[in-house]
Amino acid sequence: MAGSVGTGRVAPRSSPKRYSGMDPPLSLTRPTMFDLQKTAELEKFLVEAGLYESEEQSAKREEVLREIDGIVKEWVKQLTSQKGYSEQMIEKANVVLFTFGSYRLGVHGPGADIDILCVGPSYVNREEDFFVTLHGILTQLEEVTELQPVPDAHVPLMKFKFHGMAIDLLYASVSLAVIPPDFNISEGSVLCGVDESTVRSLNGCRVADQILRLVPNVENFRTTLRCLKYWAERRGVYSNVTGFLGGVNWAILVALICQLYPNAVPSMLVSRFFRVFTQWQWPNPVMLCAIENDDLGFSVWDPRKNPRDRSHVMPIITPGYPCMNSSYNVSSSTLRVIKEQFKLGNKICQEIDLNKASWTALFEPFNFFEAYTKYLVVDIVADNDDDLRLWKGWVESRLRQLTLKIERDTNGMLQCHPYPCDYSNPTVQCAHCSFYMGLSRKEGMKIHGQNFDIRGTVDEFMHEIGMYTLWKSGMDLAVTHIRKKQIPHYVGYKKPCPAMHANQREQSDRHDTEDDTLTASMLGQLKRKRDFDGAGHSESCKSVKRSSVSLGYEESPPEYGSIVSKGVSENTVNLVSSALCNGVQNGLSHGDVNLESANCSSSPHGSEESAASGTSCAAVETVHMVDETVGPESSMACVINGTVQTMAVQTPLKCVAEKDEPKFEGIGSLANSNSAKFMEQTEMLTGNVLGENMHLCE
Repeated sequence: MAGSVGTGRVAPRSSPKRYSGMDPPLSLTRPTMFDLQKTAELEKFLVEAGLYESEEQSAKREEVLREIDGIVKEWVKQLTSQKGYSEQMIEKANVVLFTFGSYRLGVHGPGADIDILCVGPSYVNREEDFFVTLHGILTQLEEVTELQPVPDAHVPLMKFKFHGMAIDLLYASVSLAVIPPDFNISEGSVLCGVDESTVRSLNGCRVADQILRLVPNVENFRTTLRCLKYWAERRGVYSNVTGFLGGVNWAILVALICQLYPNAVPSMLVSRFFRVFTQWQWPNPVMLCAIENDDLGFSVWDPRKNPRDRSHVMPIITPGYPCMNSSYNVSSSTLRVIKEQFKLGNKICQEIDLNKASWTALFEPFNFFEAYTKYLVVDIVADNDDDLRLWKGWVESRLRQLTLKIERDTNGMLQCHPYPCDYSNPTVQCAHCSFYMGLSRKEGMKIHGQNFDIRGTVDEFMHEIGMYTLWKSGMDLAVTHIRKKQIPHYVGYKKPCPAMHANQREQSDRHDTEDDTLTASMLGQLKRKRDFDGAGHSESCKSVKRSSVSLGYEESPPEYGSIVSKGVSENTVNLVSSALCNGVQNGLSHGDVNLESANCSSSPHGSEESAASGTSCAAVETVHMVDETVGPESSMACVINGTVQTMAVQTPLKCVAEKDEPKFEGIGSLANSNSAKFMEQTEMLTGNVLGENMHLCE
């Protein structure tokens, strides 16, 4: 096992290689005493922030890896015996574990999970042997808790905790009958005869190793990456699943900066990171090396040949074959948020370089609940914590689709900011949590009377949520809209209490009355559907509350064939959602949300035991967007009231293809434009700051 489980092979600490990327460095300037001082301050800050684990914690990780290695080795020997192989074959049966992600890159912190890939022989498959047999073995172990198989994921895996440590375990079956102990996962022959899912499973380890080989100084890379991952978490832009950037995305971005400034120390690299990517012309791709083509037949990222690749708004390409876009989850809305945070980070780093600010300023948390005036809230409930973990994982993985659908159906004019944190009210006993999504008008849109109707959009989203194959009775959710002043206190938002003159208070009350009147009018036009069990008794449906932003016309949401009635759902989600309506004092108030009018649609998971398990409901409430003042650090526009002409909606694929197709005339020229010509312009644009303060010009 030695050499198999660990952080992978790392580059030696020798002097930086002169050229490790596609293009020559932008600057070979070495750090000054000021830069070294700032680096020391940064490293001290990271230590005090608790980003490094202790030796005891590191030893525990190694012990956990050894135990898991022993379990899977015994598992494959048992399978080999059960499949009727010879004693000699049973003796040679072997699997090899590889780590990837933050642990393999050497930037993990206390409490971070361990990403593990198990590479096994050709006769051990993923569908039955891994997800059934090994899953059964793990369920019998006392040290294993919170076991969650995710076979339908883009990269199939099992999630669990081992001695309290979070583990993501993947499996890849390669075209070898016996896996040698010194198996080299980086060789191209590893990909021969495997399917697409296996390629994606293998790619995590292969990409991590390639990144470490391509950076000129591994230690500087690690410190910078650790810093920027922490910054991204604090600013709410670290989450691949919700449409932001995940660990591999940040690693590739940081690696590019290390290539462009090979002699820079971490304080310089952090500053250059924000300067470069503040001015980066997306969707030009970020690439650490040339895209490799092979005769194995796997698809590689190429917008010239693959129309789907043209829709990617922030391509960050993995090194090595087959090259993929690691940031395909990013949407126009989340890209806007990321770019805003890059600009703010660049501004603060300029002040740090001028000694006008400290590192603490860079890591101030983003006040999401001050940034917008309107929010969508996705409340999730389940019968118990285990069910909630499964249900929450599924819903969270689909939130990105809701963002994309809102962009599509409003022609990109209504933008949605999903926040990658979930919240729960400690005073509510049932298993539940909530996700928040900020709503804003597209920047520069000045048309008054702008209303958007997203009732059909949310209907479509709810129907997809209902496709969950592991759905259980009690798994429910509600989608509502709230104003900033209705945000519950348990999320940490402190409501301002400005003094009001009498006339201001009167105007505010009148505005709220108008809002509530419009809401009641919309709700009055909706009908509730109910299912009936075999005995003819009416059963409550899954209450799924659906939000809408009106476009000035009203349209009945699509129906899925359920019986229409005007009853009131009284199941678990209604109990939780009713708590949302009871006022701020109970800690779950979402304001004047009314759940009594709902539209229930048939779920593909109906059962004879309960009609509740066969339906999902959505109550519609109008989101009356007003142009209110947003938080001081946000420059995002607000959605305003009024009317607008109906516009033909183009799909994101068509829009991006028409807009960006001329840019993709050649991948080589794109890369050169980004890494050399574009960056050369970047240096020229920054002028005196680069030469005098940033020490970039030679």
